[in-house]
Amino acid sequence: MMMSSVKLTNDKFADPLSWATIKLVRQKYHMIGTHSAVKKCLWVHNALTEQRFCYKCKFYGIESHRCIQFSPSVLWCWNACLHCWRIRPQDMGLSYRDLTRLPYVDDPEFLVDQAIIEHRRTVSGYRDRAPKDMWEEAMNPKHVAISLTGEPLLYPRFGELLKEFHKRGITTFVVTRGVRPEVIASLDEEPTQLYVSLEAWNKEMYEYFNRPLTTKAWEKTIETLSLFPSLSSPTVVRITLVKGFNNGSRDIMGFAKLLKEKEPTYIEVKAYMYVGGSTNRLTRESMPTLREVYGFASSLAKELGYKLASYSAPSRVVLLSKFSKSVIRYGKGCPKGWETEEIGDEFSGEYGAPEDVI
Repeated sequence: MMMSSVKLTNDKFADPLSWATIKLVRQKYHMIGTHSAVKKCLWVHNALTEQRFCYKCKFYGIESHRCIQFSPSVLWCWNACLHCWRIRPQDMGLSYRDLTRLPYVDDPEFLVDQAIIEHRRTVSGYRDRAPKDMWEEAMNPKHVAISLTGEPLLYPRFGELLKEFHKRGITTFVVTRGVRPEVIASLDEEPTQLYVSLEAWNKEMYEYFNRPLTTKAWEKTIETLSLFPSLSSPTVVRITLVKGFNNGSRDIMGFAKLLKEKEPTYIEVKAYMYVGGSTNRLTRESMPTLREVYGFASSLAKELGYKLASYSAPSRVVLLSKFSKSVIRYGKGCPKGWETEEIGDEFSGEYGAPEDVI
């Protein structure tokens, strides 16, 4: 059953869960069942209207217009990160007990079917705005980014969810904070690619910046990273750089020491973007430039013995890998791989045009 007809109320604290859901709907989330959602990504729009593709196209072959942006746990997370640009449920009056466990568990087959339907709904209006072949492809999604908002591994039937997407020929890209290593270790079918997001390289930094709601969240994150060498799927550590917090020379050494034996297939070093709810907690000066991201990534690559493989200016992200060529491709997007020409500059992506930030 769709969850889009919540009764409006002016008292958000009388029913914070309903109020948070209303906020999501107003932000163009397409709610599914009791705890999931799809939202059209900026790069779906850019791909269909301008033939500009996200960095996952350049890095991994993703066809941006065919990618579903999905979460099976939109309002549930074990962290309250300062840089989070989505709705933080804590800001809506939800309590610790509200956030650490899903109150319901919807069927994974239902969630996957509805995610595809809702993705199609989000791109249906581009029929007369996009090239005919691209629009038809967009209506037949081939990838899903299981991230969007919330912690996806809090969905108790996560392994079944992966299988349902895979049965439909859809690749799965899971982005987690790494707080549920037991879920990853117990999967009998791994995601197509697994991401762990990091901003800290020690416990003190983590507890300050990521604001965990549970005990031993940092230790669980380390345990998740330690699983990387045993996994068959490619793994990615995404380091979000926040200027003045984790972008110094000491931080390069800290991240290098943390990741030395974890052997991620890729490392993405990406700028924090001053957008959404994060603007209430951080400043515009917290957002590093592409040059600063590139400099940090280059130094980290040297410390770890990785190659500086590629970059994307619009998203201010640099890719590190031990591969010398773009050998892992998940779709037919960006056929030149890491050598794909850049379209746009660092103000043409998530953060917007220069006139928006002066």
